[in-house]
Amino acid sequence: MNQDTVCTLVPYFDVPADKVDEFKALGKRFVERTRSEPGCVHYAFSFSGCTAHCREGYDNAEAILHHLENVGGLLQEALAIAYLIKLEVHAPAAEIAKLRDPLTAMKPQYFVLEEGGIRR
Repeated sequence: MNQDTVCTLVPYFDVPADKVDEFKALGKRFVERTRSEPGCVHYAFSFSGCTAHCREGYDNAEAILHHLENVGGLLQEALAIAYLIKLEVHAPAAEIAKLRDPLTAMKPQYFVLEEGGIRR
């Protein structure tokens, strides 16, 4: 088994009830745009009523920054119809250090990944 060092973004969106279908369609566009990104480990949307979550993992901070640049226009479309409730970043301390300045405007909460976790 390998040590888990995957960096994850954990955004939650509040989507107005009349915009859920529109947001889901936008989610499919996010997935297509992300599909060929180097360093993307997993990427998908999940929903609980009017709350949307994007489940995303990356090899490192550079892959996260590349992703955010790649989907920047789509993210602006999403934020025009939904509100970002919360953004968490889970990653090793060294990767978080690379993300603090570029992600400041998004006001994420950072969680330092403890060593010793496993990845199959």
